[in-house]
Amino acid sequence: MKEILPNEVSPLLKGNSPVHIIDVREVEEVKAGKIPNALNIPLGLVEFRMQDLDKSKEYIMVCRSGGRSSRAAQILENHGYKVLNMVGGMKGWEGPTE
Repeated sequence: MKEILPNEVSPLLKGNSPVHIIDVREVEEVKAGKIPNALNIPLGLVEFRMQDLDKSKEYIMVCRSGGRSSRAAQILENHGYKVLNMVGGMKGWEGPTE
């Protein structure tokens, strides 16, 4: 599984290319703040919602510390999706939140 660091994600958000981030934390956790424009799909729903995702796009998976996003990335990768796991999760995120 490919990984990306939080400090590598911030510059991508400022670039001209679209960045597709999926936050797999629970809804209550996301209310405390998420990366701007991140799509919230709690880990337990990833398998049920994967048909809503586009296999031609690359997704950055995010959670609180990197564990749940790693599991979500593995699920999606096993189904042919291109994913990166943000190591350290939101605990390591120093960029903007909404």
